[in-house]
Amino acid sequence: MIADQPDDDFEDVAGDLPAAAGVITLVAGAETQGQRIDRVLAAAMPGISRSRLQGLIKLGQVMLDEAAVSDPGTKVRSGQVMTVTLPPPVAAEPLGEDIPLSVVFEDPHLIVIDKPAGLVVHPAAGHGSGTLVNALIAHCGDSLSGIGGVKRPGIVHRLDKDTSGLIVAAKSDAAHAGLSEQFAAHGADGRLQRAYLALVWGVPPRTKGVVDAALSRSSQNRVKIAVVPEGAGRHAVTHYEVLEIYTDTDGSPVASLVRLILETGRTHQIRVHMAHIGHPLLGDPVYGRGFQTRAARLGDAGRLALEGLGRQALHAAELGFEHPVTRKALAFQSATPVDFDGLTDALRAGSRHPVAGKIKRGRGRRA
Repeated sequence: MIADQPDDDFEDVAGDLPAAAGVITLVAGAETQGQRIDRVLAAAMPGISRSRLQGLIKLGQVMLDEAAVSDPGTKVRSGQVMTVTLPPPVAAEPLGEDIPLSVVFEDPHLIVIDKPAGLVVHPAAGHGSGTLVNALIAHCGDSLSGIGGVKRPGIVHRLDKDTSGLIVAAKSDAAHAGLSEQFAAHGADGRLQRAYLALVWGVPPRTKGVVDAALSRSSQNRVKIAVVPEGAGRHAVTHYEVLEIYTDTDGSPVASLVRLILETGRTHQIRVHMAHIGHPLLGDPVYGRGFQTRAARLGDAGRLALEGLGRQALHAAELGFEHPVTRKALAFQSATPVDFDGLTDALRAGSRHPVAGKIKRGRGRRA
């Protein structure tokens, strides 16, 4: 397939055709005979997602032998000329806001952020501003090349408002498509790795275990997610490993530090799964309400540290994925924040018996 130069100057990354505004002309090769035009264009223009190309076709921005095409399923014949008009990406609806960000990694295609607790990821009802998306629009500026035709960051996964740690966002259409594919696979192909640290009430029955329980919106409280019979909700699997055990002054286990690996990525998955097995997260106001009275067993220092935390004790500590454009394996680690460290220090100090193991501290870093 032969591509003519677009009308404007473009940056050509890794040999891909550009996703900026302009006109691109392609001649269908013999291998494209009888294929759908959206598939042919997606294969020839890897910098643009297939859904974006389908949208352009429906808007009349694609010509086939100088005739406008409106159906993405239109079949292509060898030798036909396809002309794609790429309009400039429009400005994002949310306004950019100058909100400080801890940037762990950034290149022309994606950005990895160490999100603080309290920062909402995406604008929604009650949170129309002051979100991570608002911050990214301001921080990335003109480097946002247009995802789906809009200058916005591509959010492929989320962290709860009060969960701290690593999150990646796409800056280009190609990166958005590639990251979305990896997160949809939930690490089944080995490219994506996610691990969390959490402080939970009590000690799980085994040092290592798996929680396999389907999740769905609660029928009693639409704000909550609940465990439901398999087939009645979305399949969800969480792996856990106990790292440290904390006791009260009598030497009885009262809490533990666990490392959690997601095999799936559902809303509130870790919080609901740990509560389901009887070990909700410390400070969880939704799924750990029945355990609030146990704070007295933490001792004065532990109780005050938990009050100071003021949120669920959950931190996204590790994130690894394949770069969607360069194909290079990337891995990042984030140290637990000060409030999380303060609680673990208080739990250790209040334990009758010493505990083994230490968790990483300091700034987030690339592995």
